[in-house]
Amino acid sequence: MSSHPTGVVTFLFTDIEGSTRLWETQPEAMPVSLRRHDELLRERSVAHHGYVFKTVGDAFCVAFAEADDALRAALAIQQAVGVESWTVEGGIRVRMTLHTGTAEERDGDYFGPTLNRVARLLSAGHGGQTLLSLATEQLVSFNLPDGVELIDLGQQYLKDLSRPEHVFQLAGPGLGRDFRPLNTLNVHATNLPVQATPLVGREADVKAVSELILQPAVRLVTLLGPGGTGKTRLSIQVAAELIDRFAHGAMFVALAAIDDPGLVVSTIAQTLGVKESGSEPLIEQLKAFLKPRQMLLVMDNFEQVLDAAPDLAKLLQAAPGLKIITSSRSALKVYGEREYPLAPLGLPDLRRRKIPTAELLAAPAVALFVERAQATKPDFALTDENARAVAEICVKLDGLPLAIELAAARIKLLPPKSMLDKLSSRLKLLTGGSRDRTARQQTLRGAIDWSYELMTAEERALFARLSIFTGGCSLEAAEAVCNVAGESDLDIFDGVSSLVDKSLLRQIETAEGDPRFVMLETIREYADERLTAESLCDAIGRQHAGYFLSLAEEGAAKLTGPEQVAWLDRFELEHDNLRSSMTFLLRSLDPDTALRLSSSLWRFWWMHGHLHEGREWLEVTIAACSNNAEMQAVQGRALHGLGLTTYSQGDFSAAVDAFERSLSLRRQLDDKPGIAAVTCNLGLIAEAQGKPERAMEMYRESLSLAEQVNDTRLVATNQNNLGNAAFRQGDPEAAQPLLEAALTLFRKLGQKQGTAMTLNVLGEIAFLQQDLPRAKARFEECMKLRQQLGDREGVADVIDNLGNVALAQGDFTRAAEQHASRLALSHELGSKRGTADGLEGMARVANAQGRHERAVRLLAAADALRAGIGLTLSPTDADRHEREVTIARAALDGSAFDASWEWGRLASLDDALAYAARALHAPQLAE
Repeated sequence: MSSHPTGVVTFLFTDIEGSTRLWETQPEAMPVSLRRHDELLRERSVAHHGYVFKTVGDAFCVAFAEADDALRAALAIQQAVGVESWTVEGGIRVRMTLHTGTAEERDGDYFGPTLNRVARLLSAGHGGQTLLSLATEQLVSFNLPDGVELIDLGQQYLKDLSRPEHVFQLAGPGLGRDFRPLNTLNVHATNLPVQATPLVGREADVKAVSELILQPAVRLVTLLGPGGTGKTRLSIQVAAELIDRFAHGAMFVALAAIDDPGLVVSTIAQTLGVKESGSEPLIEQLKAFLKPRQMLLVMDNFEQVLDAAPDLAKLLQAAPGLKIITSSRSALKVYGEREYPLAPLGLPDLRRRKIPTAELLAAPAVALFVERAQATKPDFALTDENARAVAEICVKLDGLPLAIELAAARIKLLPPKSMLDKLSSRLKLLTGGSRDRTARQQTLRGAIDWSYELMTAEERALFARLSIFTGGCSLEAAEAVCNVAGESDLDIFDGVSSLVDKSLLRQIETAEGDPRFVMLETIREYADERLTAESLCDAIGRQHAGYFLSLAEEGAAKLTGPEQVAWLDRFELEHDNLRSSMTFLLRSLDPDTALRLSSSLWRFWWMHGHLHEGREWLEVTIAACSNNAEMQAVQGRALHGLGLTTYSQGDFSAAVDAFERSLSLRRQLDDKPGIAAVTCNLGLIAEAQGKPERAMEMYRESLSLAEQVNDTRLVATNQNNLGNAAFRQGDPEAAQPLLEAALTLFRKLGQKQGTAMTLNVLGEIAFLQQDLPRAKARFEECMKLRQQLGDREGVADVIDNLGNVALAQGDFTRAAEQHASRLALSHELGSKRGTADGLEGMARVANAQGRHERAVRLLAAADALRAGIGLTLSPTDADRHEREVTIARAALDGSAFDASWEWGRLASLDDALAYAARALHAPQLAE
């Protein structure tokens, strides 16, 4: 082309893979090949209307006004390069990348972030490979040449760039498909626990399990073995080695604290951040979340929830890119499971009298002992004098990693020969253990028993009592729970320190940097047996339940104030202990105390998405508690929590029942704050059921009561609800002063959830008033608060609003990205309301671009989805929807509009989502 393109430009960058090496190894042939390379690239670029604005060595930089031309040029170049007879041996391979954006043009050259982006994307590819950014893919994907496709390579982190790029690969006639992983700094989603010590002696197992799980036909691998064989440690290491082979990362799901198979699905969901929403079963929401992902799950300690194995099979069936590694003492016995029995660590052959020290050290079990001993005693070394004794210790312990680590931790007190003497006598004593246990279990029991015998009486008492904690504990909790009334000689601080030194406790740090003490599950089981033997289970269990009841009641009062996020995190950290406290109270026939605990935890369960579990605890404790007057207030609070929980699940009938029962109790008690809160929430249900007048009436009644009792938070909540309802009814002028007043109160209270909710509606009002900078600022502040709270559904809503702002500012690219992100997040969460709003947001972008047939299809699909769940739009949202329909109808003839509307109305949700994911920025074509 004769002049350079301006505005939105598609750039094609290329270079030759390994050109430096080719110049060094074939200096005579390269000049001829490079000249031919330059001719091919220039001819085909110009033939497709490209403007070659720079060449540097073997690199070409070409600009195109149309993305379609750039794609066809890249295709033609790769095909020509592939069939050319090159003078260099082996030919040359050209890597290419396409990216679209705006750039500053100066003297025929281009500058700016878009150029940096395309250069970085080029460096990620390989010879013969052509990469496209999302911006370019969305321009070309609807009009690809015959036989050409774009392979989705997912989100990639490019060098020196913080924002990830969604990358696609060009595939077609004459082009390769299979290339090495991109040269990117990709960050994979993971929560794999960081290990304090290296994995010793398991190199062959890591390799074998990795190769096994990577086989295409293998989806589920179970690491089998008794406690102490290192199943957990091996599974974590394998996941770490393979994380870059799974586009969506590797996640660790801890099941040690769970003995109810019914909680496995909710535990997986919580680990993956899948927040329960609506009435759809959680497993269905989890299947939808995992279906498009390539992910590795590590399920730890599965033997105690074996009845949940069919749920894993369902997830694997629904998600073709999912693979699972489980650690268990028993096989899962589901179709497709591959078992991997984990043998003890390799041991030296001691049948020879004299064995060189170096040969003994080469045995994995001995190497582990030495490594762990040096962690305790840095100057420890394997010598000719002690090597045989160390080897015999490892053999006596059957090569079990946990037993070896426990023995090595004693090296400060006992040299190897003394240790061997004590260990030998103890193991002999325990040889005749229970016949229903394996020999390895008996050996491990002997090792732990031996460590137990080395403790002082005070350490033994503390060791047993610490078994009451599940998921670990703070030093404060240990001090509160582990001293029985009347004792004064049990020093918790010194005792905990000693148990950490003896490897019977692990010290970890919380996110805030506070120490936390965790007992390995196998050791905890042994300690629990000791607690039972001392007949202290009931006494320590009551102290444990009492401590966590006090914690829950203290935190419940803080969940509506400035310490909200900190207390939500603390409850999450202690969730396993809270569960076990609830279980103890119900088993010990103390349902009233159990109700006190559940009534204090409902807000945590509700806000952090434990809806299914929270509902079960609330229903059980409400049904079991006494009906005496003393418990009426507690029942009222618990029923209020049950109402909000079932409302969030979309079960309005159950929610109304719970709220009305709570209201009855609170009226009997003349509890005006409680009456006001329940009335307010009945208004929410009325509004959700399409009864705005009834909702407004309830909000006003609740506001009046809240003002009478001076409940500032509830005053703010009702002001917000009234303002929100007025806005939804199309009266932003009446809504704004109510919302501003609510915002002032929420800020004063430090109430982040209420502040975020109000900011979002005020942002919508500013948007309607065309004050775009103010709207954007309101939405961005709301976004930060919702991210802090972990409110993913709220985040989705505000992303939608930010997309509307970008569209109003004429930034189509940003608007498309925001609405696509909102649609994806809402679909992940299983929110059909949010999914419909996401489809409509993308329709607005299409209309603004003049792509009216696309807009009509998306609008109709959103309409059909809402109709399917009985959702009615508010007047404001209905006006916005009708405006988009009117714009599209005016631009199309009747038959085109009707055909597009019919397509969207009849499309399945999957088809509508796939259609929405296609190009949003391309010029209008007949569709």
